[in-house]
Amino acid sequence: MFTFFVAKRLFAEGGSSGRASRLATGIATVGVAIGLAVMLVSVAIVLGFQREVQDKVLGFGAHIKVMNFRSLGQQELSPIVIDDSVVSRLEAIPNVASVARFCTKPGMLKTDANFRGIAIQGIGQDYDRSFIQSHMVSGEMPEFTDSVGSGKLVISQAMAREMQVDVGQTIYAYFFEQTVRARKFTVAGIYRTNLTDFDRNFAYTDLFTIHRLLRWDSQQYAGAEIRLQDFERLDETLMNVVDQVNHRQDSYGEYYSSMSIRMEHPQIFAWLGLLDMDIAVILILMICVSIFTAVSGLLIIILERTNFIGIMKALGARNKQVRHLFLGLAMLIILRGIVYGNVLAFALIYLQKLTGLVTLDPEVYYVEAVPVLVNWWWVLAIDLGTLVISTLAMVVPSFVVSNITPAKSIRFE
Repeated sequence: MFTFFVAKRLFAEGGSSGRASRLATGIATVGVAIGLAVMLVSVAIVLGFQREVQDKVLGFGAHIKVMNFRSLGQQELSPIVIDDSVVSRLEAIPNVASVARFCTKPGMLKTDANFRGIAIQGIGQDYDRSFIQSHMVSGEMPEFTDSVGSGKLVISQAMAREMQVDVGQTIYAYFFEQTVRARKFTVAGIYRTNLTDFDRNFAYTDLFTIHRLLRWDSQQYAGAEIRLQDFERLDETLMNVVDQVNHRQDSYGEYYSSMSIRMEHPQIFAWLGLLDMDIAVILILMICVSIFTAVSGLLIIILERTNFIGIMKALGARNKQVRHLFLGLAMLIILRGIVYGNVLAFALIYLQKLTGLVTLDPEVYYVEAVPVLVNWWWVLAIDLGTLVISTLAMVVPSFVVSNITPAKSIRFE
């Protein structure tokens, strides 16, 4: 196309016809580049933060829990029968990766230096220990079972510091019922996830020990934790679990109930959902910045090219063709800004990913360094959106060429 050919020639000249044109082209390019870089980096940070916090919450809790209906909203969980038939029924549900029985017992940890209340979770060999193992800072995660008492306990780093204990040392746990019952544990491992509410309140031992402390029958447990193959299908899988077990009674007359991790921790997931609004605000603001700089640059270029526009019209070019010429020039400037913006954004993202240069207070933000996650669909959408919206915004200022007449513009200085 002739107009695009001329636009490429003008773009290749780099605004050599005048200082103002060169400056306007440079400002428009930088404005688009910075706006795009801010959008890409912001989205990468928000997505990384959402993934990091969500993964930690999912690591502590199951995607779906099956429990006694009377346990909902209670700290002390009531028993429910989770026998092999219930486990088999749950494992047969599509998208279910694993089913693990668990028991939880509130108690108090005590050393010579300090004491504190805590919930100790008993886990067996079918429990997914990968999350805790990946966050161990000292010691190890033992191979807990539901048939042998290990006498070992895994606690958080915050808890270890408060209780002034380390790996290999002894710590006592007290459980209060009609009488006080005590158990001696050896600290086998210390973990740290920076999720304060969880780190300060959860410890792990074998399922056998907690089950005996609760004095429940052999098939009674606090519930079953279900982990999914695809977390995105959580709601669909929850409905299948509800169909299989909810409103049914076990052999003791207790009713089964199911809840998802989102239902168990609604405040955390609601907070993560609000971050999507932050993305929208940032995108709108940065798109406006890119449009403003590009429009300003185009107007300056048009005014400085008044003589050129007059000559084009004198040679027979119509207003529409001249407008298309400058729209093509604006698009090329925006494309260059997009390229520079991508280079700048990915340089910053990968610098942060490799070095963790920008740090955070884990007590407030749950992570020690700003997390980043590159989603290529988001990158493509932002790049294309910036190009299309910014180019469309150039349509209105391009109509300025319609007011330029050949007779006056050729003599324009």
